[in-house]
Amino acid sequence: MLFKRKVDRVINVKRAEEKFKEELESLKREGMEPERKDKLAMVLAAYFMFIPEVLLVGGLLVLAMWMFFR
Repeated sequence: MLFKRKVDRVINVKRAEEKFKEELESLKREGMEPERKDKLAMVLAAYFMFIPEVLLVGGLLVLAMWMFFR
């Protein structure tokens, strides 16, 4: 099969969740927890990623409404 590893990962969700939890615990033990500024950076990155798309979709809706009611 071409994508055997991906299919196995989807089928074995429980094993993938356990592996994720183990990796998270190992990071916590190493002292690699996200800091306050890391969380702020993630929020800002999400903001800058989603705002242009939201504005584009909103603009398209306004354009469609303007053309429909004109």
